[in-house]
Amino acid sequence: MRRWFAARDFVEVEPAALQVSPGNEAHLHAFATELIGPGGDRQPRYLHTSPEFACKKLLAAGEEKIVAFARVFRNRERGALHAPEFTMLEWYRAGAPWEAVIDDTLALIAEAGRAAGSTGFVWKDRAADPFAAAERVSVVEAFDRFAGIDLAATLGDRDGLAVAATSQGVRIATDDSWSDIFSRVLVERVEPRLGLGQPSVLHSYPVSEAALARPQPSDPRFAERFEVYLCGVELANGFGELTDAAEQERRFGFEMDVKSRVYSERYPIDADFIAALSAMPPASGVALGLDRLAMLATGAPGIEFVQWNPVDTGADR
Repeated sequence: MRRWFAARDFVEVEPAALQVSPGNEAHLHAFATELIGPGGDRQPRYLHTSPEFACKKLLAAGEEKIVAFARVFRNRERGALHAPEFTMLEWYRAGAPWEAVIDDTLALIAEAGRAAGSTGFVWKDRAADPFAAAERVSVVEAFDRFAGIDLAATLGDRDGLAVAATSQGVRIATDDSWSDIFSRVLVERVEPRLGLGQPSVLHSYPVSEAALARPQPSDPRFAERFEVYLCGVELANGFGELTDAAEQERRFGFEMDVKSRVYSERYPIDADFIAALSAMPPASGVALGLDRLAMLATGAPGIEFVQWNPVDTGADR
């Protein structure tokens, strides 16, 4: 994979894991620590949940094509597809449209399959050919096809989406927000149907579900966000990157308000990152879960089977 990036003139970078802010998405949870100075002064710090902030600062400083094989840390995550520590492969192209990194992602997945000697990806009872042409489906199309829901007609309408989801057998809690209901439908009805037989590119998310992506010029209700699936498993999440500093700060504030309400905590907003966005060129980027890719390429039943030293959480094995 490093050879693949080198052949395309990417510079491999090593973003620092210790950050002022670990990320500002409501449902991402970080590991907190302290930076203690020689005089004993203490400052809160976090292990990053993604190298995104650091990479975008590098784009603002003049780098044009960068890639990072970054160790990242996410709390409250454990399962066949989740681990508290894993490797995130993340890359950015300055001046490139989001379609360019979609093409990158599909080509890299196929390259990884060839390198692993894989004839097909498998997870549980699902299979996909990583070398096949990808299906590309918008979120609106996917909700209609797999859940029987007209998403465009219920954008921002919590009660309307709740009625539509309930009519399709999706259980809704009384305190679920529009975003909560969207996520329930996505996880229960849409994701298991993606990447079966061939890769799927799910694209054009509602702006409310794409905190770091820019709106689409043709329809600003939707964002330049995509995810790539194989075997019903999300492998990659990418954006046409938002560079409007004021809008980004507003979105982060909203996300942290949600986090405060749901989890009674919030993370600081990295002022240097917000400032860097004003100097950052138009760009597109994507994050790919390297452990998940290895899991699918080798047919492993869970993410721990492809990690050298899985984090011991004290859970039963």
